[in-house]
Amino acid sequence: MTQALDGVSLKMYPGEIHALVGENGAGKSTLIKILTGIQQADQGEIRLSGKPVQINNSQEAQAYGIAAIYQEPLLFPDLDVAENIFISHQNQGFFVRWNKIYEEAEKILNDLGFRIDVHNAASGLTLAAQQAVEIAKAISMNVRVLIMDEPTASLSDHEVNQLFRVARQLKQDNVALLFISHRLEEVFEIADRITVLRDGRHISTNALSTVTKDSLVKEMVGREVDQFYATGKTRVVGKRICSVKNLSKESTFSNINFELHEGEILGFAGLVGSRRTDVGLAMFGINPADSGSIELEGETVKINSPQTAKKLGIVYMTEDRHQLGLAMPMSITSNITLPSLSRYLGKFGIINKEKEDETANEFKNRLQIKTTSLEQEVSTLSGGNQQKVMFSKWLNTQPKIIILDEPTRGIDVGAKAEVHAMIQELAEKGLSIICISSDLPEVLAMSDRILIMREGKQMGIVKSQNATPESVMSLAMGQNKES
Repeated sequence: MTQALDGVSLKMYPGEIHALVGENGAGKSTLIKILTGIQQADQGEIRLSGKPVQINNSQEAQAYGIAAIYQEPLLFPDLDVAENIFISHQNQGFFVRWNKIYEEAEKILNDLGFRIDVHNAASGLTLAAQQAVEIAKAISMNVRVLIMDEPTASLSDHEVNQLFRVARQLKQDNVALLFISHRLEEVFEIADRITVLRDGRHISTNALSTVTKDSLVKEMVGREVDQFYATGKTRVVGKRICSVKNLSKESTFSNINFELHEGEILGFAGLVGSRRTDVGLAMFGINPADSGSIELEGETVKINSPQTAKKLGIVYMTEDRHQLGLAMPMSITSNITLPSLSRYLGKFGIINKEKEDETANEFKNRLQIKTTSLEQEVSTLSGGNQQKVMFSKWLNTQPKIIILDEPTRGIDVGAKAEVHAMIQELAEKGLSIICISSDLPEVLAMSDRILIMREGKQMGIVKSQNATPESVMSLAMGQNKES
């Protein structure tokens, strides 16, 4: 029987930001559940200020001053901001003085540097504002240990900076912060020390100043990662398969021009709001373009729906696998075969389960999907394996062109390297790929050429071997434009 955690030790100090990293399945989530009272350990102990404590439930964790904020905040949407901040106090039976509650809620948020109307319902808040309310809630309960679990995954750069400012402020107030993230660049920016977990075991704890990104990756995955981003610079691309001319959509993007060849990876780079995703959606028939043309293998085509795009051999893999990309309650097999279901229908419209299972098993082996059973719900898989199921789903349609939108978002370092290698292998087998990514090193290393956008306009196309992070960022920020 596999242990979720095996002899893990972690020391945190007041006024410290302590990073916790590891691949999916390393034991981070289990550790958080134990610290917050959701789950109990079989053995070992937790000490606060040197004294052993028993945390049997989340209420006891809160009483000890341990709180957590997550990637998706857990607020009551129909309650207002102040009620959410002080909800736990009400549950403890304190007399409710509403004027005092609204005053205190506003003061806590103001002290954190947030201007949020405490009378507004939580349902109307942005994700960043919801996280601010979660932090305010923790402060209202005299937080001593604040766990931040992937808090930046869905935030803009500006919102991340805001969150980091608050984290540093809490550090000054002697709060111990545990910061969990897949984004190593953020870890290096914010943390004082770092602990690595792998397969439920403690691997190392070090000061950030004594480690490198490469050494961390090696410890996280348990092997050397000589080249974090697989590269296909030696790959030879084939004939032109697609030509896009002056593609435009009112108030969204204008005059997009590019060619795509067999076996080529064309990267799309740009800052938030550059409209890269909108171009991908237009090519897939979601929010079609108003003008311009798309040629496939020399013939002009009109793409007004995803059904048309799929018939033409164009598929789009969304960045949001949870809401749009996968049917989370369904099995791995069902997700893989869903877009191609007509191929599995037998007499009287009955699904040929044997044929379905055969396909799913083929992709499981081909993409190395880690699962106990193909009937396992996709929701129970790690982020990296969910991403592989989504790849399988679209590869099973036998496309000519696949548009990948943020293909490695929200997956751990080891899974990321596997996805990179998989994308390169697909290109080498002749699949044409458009890779939309906010990860600039990823775009530079993976792509043959890079199309850079800014605010819906094409700033240029560059060969990746001639590009640098500085030159791409310069175009993305509008400092100059390729002719």
